[in-house]
Amino acid sequence: MQLKQVLSNGKKGGLNVGAVLILPEGFELAPTDRISPELKEKIGNLSFQSYHPNKKNIIVIGPVPGQKYREIVFPILSPDPSTKKDIHFLKYPIYVGGNRGRGQIYPDGSKSNNTVYNATSAVDASEGRQSVDIIPPGPELLVSEGESIKLDQPLTSNPNVGGFGQGDAEIVLQDPLRIQGLLFFFHICYFCTSIFSSEKETVLKKFNCMK
Repeated sequence: MQLKQVLSNGKKGGLNVGAVLILPEGFELAPTDRISPELKEKIGNLSFQSYHPNKKNIIVIGPVPGQKYREIVFPILSPDPSTKKDIHFLKYPIYVGGNRGRGQIYPDGSKSNNTVYNATSAVDASEGRQSVDIIPPGPELLVSEGESIKLDQPLTSNPNVGGFGQGDAEIVLQDPLRIQGLLFFFHICYFCTSIFSSEKETVLKKFNCMK
């Protein structure tokens, strides 16, 4: 069963996802003209952006429909050590974070309708005073009219079905000449092995003929 999240209008809708990728200094989002057709097909219609003009190594994506994008491929452009002296052919750490669902708090600190609402005060009705807590559409009410309410008591359920996860891995910036040399070495080994096997078969045939 597909999870549904509470939308801003209080109705249920598809779950959104987003991600952030933190790369080593010098790595950045690949420009469109540097992305191969095969990679473009994997990326689809996703739109990536840098976290900040001065932080091009931090790439963010989302929110996007979670049902459609179960896997996200980041187009990355690596730096060239021949032009950047502070970059070397080494193993570098990378960090990734992913989230699903809407946020529970807006940037200004106010609550969204995707979180639990608690009583901000406790008032005895017999005193003739009242306290008002405004609850937006979305969360399900847990209290009823005439019920005695305590301070910080949950007034609603928590409709949030989202979450956040993070991980780290390593990326190796490899010298292409080293890769070419390794492939050449493997080719020579294969060639020598083929010749050795052929000569071995020839010797065995000659030995059988002598018998």
